[in-house]
Amino acid sequence: MISIEGEGMKNLGAEYENLDQKVYQVIKNMIEDRTLLPGQKIPQEKLAMDLGISRTPLISALKFLEHEKLVEVRPRRGFFVRLFTKKEMIGIFEIREVLEGLAARRAAQCITDEDCGALGRIFSEFKDQKNITDISAYSKADRKFHTMITKIASREFLSTMLQTFNIISLAYQNVPREGLIRHPDETMKDHAAILDAICNREPETAENMMKDHFKKAIDILAQQIDE
Repeated sequence: MISIEGEGMKNLGAEYENLDQKVYQVIKNMIEDRTLLPGQKIPQEKLAMDLGISRTPLISALKFLEHEKLVEVRPRRGFFVRLFTKKEMIGIFEIREVLEGLAARRAAQCITDEDCGALGRIFSEFKDQKNITDISAYSKADRKFHTMITKIASREFLSTMLQTFNIISLAYQNVPREGLIRHPDETMKDHAAILDAICNREPETAENMMKDHFKKAIDILAQQIDE
């Protein structure tokens, strides 16, 4: 059962003027935090009731999310969170490889000591774990890490583009892994290497490390397709 209760989530119709944009952001957040799962039908009537809005701004928001490839409409069935194939995910990761490689390079050129400390603390609870079992918490830390690097890079358009690609990565069909392609025990090493390169102000190394991080995921997906 879907629940979106919480402060600021109910009765958007009474609180906001730009309903389309607000509803769009609410649903997008629900996809990102996996309240709405890949392949799941979006309950329009329940959402409209919970948010205190009519169906008009809801449909408008869903159509915008369809344009962003985050949801899909199925004739006579309604809107669904889009479920991506492995082949589609390879394409997404190839784009992220290039864009996040650039973000890592830019971040290494302008990062502050304060930012380094904040970036390093993201994975602090997993640092000494030999077998990471809390996949959900790690997945959230993973997204926060990549998002922060992009923000440090101070490129607004780059950040906007990557936000959608990051959410798409969560819509990967491997639901038990929370959108992760590789196990956290493996990617922790990658993240540590990327962090070191960025905080040591080594732009080229940071970019190469980030690209390699995505290449490994692409290789796994390609191998799964061959199998």
